[in-house]
Amino acid sequence: MDAALESARSAAFIAGMLEGPAHGLSLVMDELAHGVLLASVKGQLLHANHAARHELALRQTLSVHEGHLQTADAAQSKILVQALAKAETGRRSLIALRSPARKRLSIAVVPLRSERGHPAPSVALVFSRATVCDPVMLCFFARTHGLTPSEEQVLGILCQGYSAPEVARQLNVAVSTVRSHVRSMCTKTHSNGVRTLVGQVAVLPPIGAAHLQEPVH
Repeated sequence: MDAALESARSAAFIAGMLEGPAHGLSLVMDELAHGVLLASVKGQLLHANHAARHELALRQTLSVHEGHLQTADAAQSKILVQALAKAETGRRSLIALRSPARKRLSIAVVPLRSERGHPAPSVALVFSRATVCDPVMLCFFARTHGLTPSEEQVLGILCQGYSAPEVARQLNVAVSTVRSHVRSMCTKTHSNGVRTLVGQVAVLPPIGAAHLQEPVH
């Protein structure tokens, strides 16, 4: 009896070790600010992280119908099908899918190879980020460098591609006030200008707020 119990415990421990890395990786993927999903070369959805599930649930550029990826129209479907066909032969591609409202979603289509180098029947689709920096990481960056709430707000708008005068108009403040914030932020972050400052934010780890799990069917 003791031997059988010990054998069962050993089997459970080994099973847990085998499941651990995959489960841990899934949890890590859910923390990313951009969507990542796994699909077959025929477009069947196999797995999606939280950000991808959020995008699919919007049903704009990409959605799921009966377990398969579905685009907004025939033209977008052709783009996706061609990219998946390339992936089946081991080739990567970058595509841009659009919604009827002209929303654009860039997707890197990456074939997943087996250990022997042969193309596997699954493909990773990595979505572009919606912004240069997710608000969560922008907040972390601001706290790390001691930025004030006003400076963080200005930086967030600058990261959207707006100029100092445009930021001033959005916040209804003087341009000199925005430039004063920029000078203060550059001093605190050791940046020599807006481009360098925004560049620091752009290369932060792509960690985002955890999305609520939403149905995609």
